[in-house]
Amino acid sequence: MPVSADSIATPQRAAPRRGFGLYVHWPFCVSKCPYCDFNSHVREQVDAARWQAAYLAELGHYAAAGIGAGEEITSVFFGGGTPSLMPPGTAAAILEAARRHWRFADDAEVTLEANPNSAEAGKFAAFADAGINRLSIGVQSFDGDVLKFLGRAHDASEARAAIAAAAKAVPRWSFDLIYARPGQSAESWRAELTEALRLAGDHLSLYTLTIEPNTGFAGAVARGALAPMPADDQAALYDLTQEIMDRAGMPAYEISNHSRPGGESRHNLVYWRSGEYLGLGPGAHARFMRGSEWRAMQNRRKPEAWLEQVDAQGHGREAEMPVPMRERAEEALMMGLRLAEGVWDANLRDATGGFSLADLVPPGRSAPLEAAGLLQRSPERLVATCEGRAVLDGLLAKLLA
Repeated sequence: MPVSADSIATPQRAAPRRGFGLYVHWPFCVSKCPYCDFNSHVREQVDAARWQAAYLAELGHYAAAGIGAGEEITSVFFGGGTPSLMPPGTAAAILEAARRHWRFADDAEVTLEANPNSAEAGKFAAFADAGINRLSIGVQSFDGDVLKFLGRAHDASEARAAIAAAAKAVPRWSFDLIYARPGQSAESWRAELTEALRLAGDHLSLYTLTIEPNTGFAGAVARGALAPMPADDQAALYDLTQEIMDRAGMPAYEISNHSRPGGESRHNLVYWRSGEYLGLGPGAHARFMRGSEWRAMQNRRKPEAWLEQVDAQGHGREAEMPVPMRERAEEALMMGLRLAEGVWDANLRDATGGFSLADLVPPGRSAPLEAAGLLQRSPERLVATCEGRAVLDGLLAKLLA
């Protein structure tokens, strides 16, 4: 297995800023992919004007409630669903309203998830005019048969054309691929990844196929119609991925995300570094500080229920509750160890009102895992090695026992 691209011994700046992010959830898709467990829905018609008004109402409501007061937005992420289906004018209106309520960092990243379909790729320039400066494209594969298996609505030529269109429209772009598919060989994955690197900008997301509950693939597995790739074969492809990407200068900065230096997804780093974030739209979540207390918030999940509540009350909130500092510290560990940089003690203390790494993970508990080559520890941070990130669930179970 490759050695971790980042290690405790690698010189690195002090703890980076945690950031404040805004997430906007557009819940609609052209079709439902059999591997997808996201809050996405197929609707024949969407009243775009009503939806835009609802986003603006909810944004204003949460801003008036003081969420993120005094903070500087470091990133905005339009996710879904398929937000490239929304009118570019809706994205522009949301961004304009957000700028009225919060300061934006000079280098604020504004990402929109997009499908490669020709009709959606044709709107990339308009989205750039609306304020989008980064596109994240759901390519998933460059093989036509695989795209059909994955239930994708585009073909391989559209995928390549969409990447080219993104490169012309915005300064930064990324795309996703899914590997460890049933029957996939190391040779075919190497060829696909080699093509991806020729087309890539500064970032690639590479996900192993996971069978999630309540998805089309989960039903197929239950019926015996689909057999997932054996775990050992998945692990071998994961190792091959790290080897190829390290050699290409795009190491994993997170378990499934690779970038050139400076090309990391700044919005996702907000989550992984335990920053504050506000979510708008159906099923969106938030984590934010109110005084000295962390609060968690969740919106209603069903699109129609969220829309009706926003019309009636100005927001779609279903629940809001305090998050105990111990729980928030454990969240910070679980998210932060996904990163090659690990968890910074200074960030943990800042995010949790003083919880330190030593409080959360006493040195005696981590020592056996360090000896096994799964963790590295210093006074400044705790890092899961590449080997540790490959078995992170088990690692966390031992650290938080």
